[in-house]
Amino acid sequence: MNGAGRASGTALLSGVLLLAGCGDSGSSGGTAGDDGGTVPSVTVQAGGDPITVNPTQYCLDGEGQRYRTEPTYLEVAPDTEIVLEVPDVVAEAGWSVQVFDERLEKRIGDIDVPAGTAVLDEINTSDVIPPTYYLVVVEDSDTDACEGLSGAWPVGFIRADTTTSPAG
Repeated sequence: MNGAGRASGTALLSGVLLLAGCGDSGSSGGTAGDDGGTVPSVTVQAGGDPITVNPTQYCLDGEGQRYRTEPTYLEVAPDTEIVLEVPDVVAEAGWSVQVFDERLEKRIGDIDVPAGTAVLDEINTSDVIPPTYYLVVVEDSDTDACEGLSGAWPVGFIRADTTTSPAG
């Protein structure tokens, strides 16, 4: 993973607005697609209960779909293991994790996932330098389907600041 770039302060997840308003499908991003097919969700866990993350886009039965979905983000402690779990259909297609800044604008790293892997537990909340960032699970695209559109499941992380300056 690359750790290029630094963000100062505790920036808010302004990229949340991008996710909340994106999409051209009327679907809420749930488990049923527009044509009745199943749209997979991924699961993320970082020190608490597992959270289900719906896609912002997905290639379903050869048709590219974009979904209006509430953004998912977690407030996390430093040095906490992040566990990402994808369904078998995504594991079989292949996937990776892209690391973005707090605005979901600049990609600052990539994490390759071995083929066929359904669970990735090799990321720590302190691996990324900025305290606020996104991890985007990205399904490998099929260039023959959906004009190369692939599944994408973004989740934001806000790492708690445990170092405070003494009042003085």
